[in-house]
This record gives sequence, structure tokens and C-alpha cells, in this order.
Amino acid sequence: MEKIETRDGSFTYYSEKYDEWYHCKFIGAIEEARVKYAEPVNLKDGDQVLDFCFGLGYNTLAALKICENIKVTGIELDIGILKEILTNDVPVEYALQNEMVRKAVLNTINKTNDEKINIIVGDAEEEIKRLPSDSFNAVLFDPFSPGKHKEMWSLEIFKECFRVLKVGGRLTTYSCAKWIRANMVGAGFKVIDGPIIGRKSASTVAIKVLE
Repeated sequence: MEKIETRDGSFTYYSEKYDEWYHCKFIGAIEEARVKYAEPVNLKDGDQVLDFCFGLGYNTLAALKICENIKVTGIELDIGILKEILTNDVPVEYALQNEMVRKAVLNTINKTNDEKINIIVGDAEEEIKRLPSDSFNAVLFDPFSPGKHKEMWSLEIFKECFRVLKVGGRLTTYSCAKWIRANMVGAGFKVIDGPIIGRKSASTVAIKVLE
């Protein structure tokens, strides 16, 4: 699988299926995960995190770096990209978190349990429907771009994300497209601008609030 080094020394990979890189090639892939995903969800000890479209696990790495005492449920369709994690190099400051993720991948391949990170291999559109309501404090929402995988950004998907989040829980994602934010609002979320990194426009934070 083709890969390239990004600005912070982490690597991103190319998906032939979606004709797209997993991360922006011109900024640090893990840096982007930290700024756009892990920091804006305000993690605290004991939080339950849903990593929606787990990929190389960088969003989980960044979350664990901020707060190690969390539990992560990841959903990923492509077992091939999960296997790349086993040999993928990350910056040294993320070595401990990377070992946790590698252990989880091996447990997934071997069909054994992992107490800290549970990776579900399957279609995220279907697998999220099987998750319990009001069970997560954060959703790290990271599908391929709307132009390549539009169905992942639907009103129905955001309704499921809203359902599985606890009140006050946050969803973070890189896109700020108007129609995507409209779908979030339609699902019940309060939408605010997230951090800006690597582009002119802001990312998005969606908060589960009940009127």
C-alpha cells in the first residue's frame, strides 16, 4: 500500500478504493488528529470514545495521549489498513499509545478481547446501529471526504451518532460543508466551529444538547 510521510513524521496511506489519501499530505497527520479531533472533545478519565472510521488509528492515538484512562470503540471496514498499523512508524512521543493500538489490532485479528480498545471490523453505517444509545462521551468522525463517500455524511448517520452520544457529548470532524452541518442540525446537534489547521476553513464540533 502506497504511503507518504507527513510534516510531523507520521505517515499517511493511499486508498485505491476511494482514490484518496487517508490524511492531508501537507500537514502532520497525527498533529491534525490532535487539533481537530482529540482536543475539542474535552476528554476526561473514564470517557467512552467512538472512533468512527478508525483507519490508521491516529485519532485514537491522539486521544490516548491527552487522556490515557479512556475506552475506545473503533469501527473500520478495511482490515488491510488495520494490518498496516502493525508495521507503521509513528513519532516517538506516541510510541506508548501506538503499542496500545497495535495490541488492539492483534486482538481484533485473533478475535480476542481488548480491555481498552475494541475495534469492530465492518460497515460503519450498519455497525453504529448496533451500538447502545447514550453510551459515548465523544465521537471522532473521520470518513473519507464527502465527494468520495457521500453516504457516510447523511442525516441518518448523524442521527445514529446523536443517539449513541450522551447528553453533552461531542462529535468532531474535519468538514464544515453547509449541507453536512445542516444534516447535523437536523439530527439534533448544536454545531460550532472547530479549530483551523492546514486549511482556511474551520473544522466542526457538534454537541448533543437537549432543549
